[in-house]
Parts: sequence; structure tokens; C-alpha cells
Amino acid sequence: MTETIERLTTVKTRDQTRAFATIGEAVWQVTLVDATLVRHHLDSYDGIMAGQIPAQRKLIEQTLAGLRFVRNHISPESRLAEFIQPGRPGIGQARVTSWTWKPVPGPALASLAPRGRSWELTRHRAYQAHLADHTIGETFGRTAAFLNLAAASALSVTVKGAHAGR
Repeated sequence: MTETIERLTTVKTRDQTRAFATIGEAVWQVTLVDATLVRHHLDSYDGIMAGQIPAQRKLIEQTLAGLRFVRNHISPESRLAEFIQPGRPGIGQARVTSWTWKPVPGPALASLAPRGRSWELTRHRAYQAHLADHTIGETFGRTAAFLNLAAASALSVTVKGAHAGR
């Protein structure tokens, strides 16, 4: 995940195919790491989250929810380009990290059960509030910083636990 996010800083905007592929890979990896930490290291994850000031905690939670919304809507039928506003060529726009997330219309809900509707609406609201009109670099910088802390905490607990049995 960290390597993919770092790669975003080196991808030039003129190579849009590679840029979109790298952003898509970052979306998948961030959401996968988040889900893995929640499922397998919840105490560490919650501990790092609890250590955030309330405004930062909400920002991180909502950014991750917005990325889950993106992940669930990128497919061959719905391209990542529908979510990304490439910057205009020029100063400050040479990197993909300066591109922004586009506001997107609400999801189709008719075919979903009530629980699914609620899930979709919650993630869409998070996307609109914390990704739309924000840069790719800002979004992935925020999530990587938190997930790296949570992963380091989980690794520390795992290593300590392994040595406790000796």
C-alpha cells in the first residue's frame, strides 16, 4: 500500500492510463489494508483511532468510507475516470497527486435492500464530504498515515505476543 501511494508522486499526468491504474490500485490497497486491520487487529486499530483528536478521527473514518464507496463502484462498467478530475496541464499539475475527486451523483438504490441502501448512502455522503473536491495526494496521505500507525501497532502487539510464550 505504501509503495503504491508513494508511486502516485512519480506518475506524470500525461500518462493518464498509468495514472488511473495507480490510483485504482491505491484505492483497492487502502481499503484492503483497512479491512484486514479491522478484522484481524481491531484492538490495535481502535487504539490508534481513539488516539486521534475527534475531528481527525471523523475525517479519517469518513475518508476511508468514501474510498470504500469508490472501490465498490469502479468496475468495467463504471470507470475510475468518473470519480477523478485530472488537473489542467501547467504548474502544480504535473503530478497525479494534484488531481481531485469529482462530486458524483447519488447511487442507484432501487434494487437494494434497506440495509444496503443505508450502507450506500452513508458511504456516498462520506465521499461527497471528504473526497469530492479534495486532491488525490491529500486523500491518500491522510489514510496512509493512519493505516501505517495502525499496522505498526498491530505488528508490535503480534511480536510481543509471540515472545510472551517463550
